[in-house]
Amino acid sequence: MRATRKYKALPYNPKLKQRARELRRAGNLAEVLLWNHLKKKQLLGLDFDRQKIIGNYIVDFYCAEKSLVLEVDGSSHIGREAYDAERDAFLTGLGLTVLHISASDVENSLASVMALLHGHSALGG
Repeated sequence: MRATRKYKALPYNPKLKQRARELRRAGNLAEVLLWNHLKKKQLLGLDFDRQKIIGNYIVDFYCAEKSLVLEVDGSSHIGREAYDAERDAFLTGLGLTVLHISASDVENSLASVMALLHGHSALGG
């Protein structure tokens, strides 16, 4: 069941709605591969959203029930470490847990990534 109160209590910038939609449509390979294992509650029965707007940021995946953000870090994050740190600080300030997963790991070892997520304490593992 979606944790509606947690879901709707997050800050939301409606100006990012079109950009989030574009990101969902475009989807990079690692995000699409991971999404295929997260959607329809395939991971521990948890409901994830893809390209969720939180404040002035769009996160790759969000699970309201666990207050969890999953970020797939690929080449687009190179040189953006300060931006990522600022975003992570904002998200953790909202009480969210942020997990970073390497795009390379998703693309080359998806089974290992899924095993890691199954056992991660943020997901109750």
